[in-house]
Amino acid sequence: MLKKTSRRDSLMTTVEKALQGKAFIKEELYNAFTQEDADEIWKRAGEKLGKIYAEHQGLPKGVAAHTDGNIFPSAAIYLSMKDKDPEKAFEVMRVSMKANSEKAGASLAKSARFPGFTRFFLAMWGPVAKKSFGETAGFKNVFYPKKKGEFAMDITKCPYHTYLTELGCPEINRLFCDNDIYCYGNIPGLEFIRTKTIGNGDELCDFRLRLK
Repeated sequence: MLKKTSRRDSLMTTVEKALQGKAFIKEELYNAFTQEDADEIWKRAGEKLGKIYAEHQGLPKGVAAHTDGNIFPSAAIYLSMKDKDPEKAFEVMRVSMKANSEKAGASLAKSARFPGFTRFFLAMWGPVAKKSFGETAGFKNVFYPKKKGEFAMDITKCPYHTYLTELGCPEINRLFCDNDIYCYGNIPGLEFIRTKTIGNGDELCDFRLRLK
């Protein structure tokens, strides 16, 4: 009995922590819905997230880095809003995710003012991509031979597409794809190029970073 209680308490703590990390969505949620509806949605999101976590225990560490703090809580919040108002739910996710990614992009753009940052950022993308966006993280990729001033890869399988489709909300996959544009698309001296995304129904995501 004690063991079950401890496990349940641990799950609740994990849910609370994950939802705290989505405060930027919560803020937009409370702007879009009435206080009563927003309270109900947030409560249901916590319950839904707890169930999702319970059904997906034991995922590899690299995969869980994406699911536990990003994919699952975002899906739980969106699906809880969708039960109330599908159109409003999507707009809340779009607006909040865009603003949050633009904030990250502005921080990167500010860092790019320091001499050598852009080249350093580009150089580190190979190791970062292979660790955080490689097969151990649930992705499948084609990494192209290194060229001076350029990083190039294609993503042919993505855990965001896999799990958002499984959870019944593939439509918000493209919002995660858009995050990259807002985050990496305005770094001075660096060009972000992408013409396809799995989230938009293409067979792959082509991901390119190139020094201008």
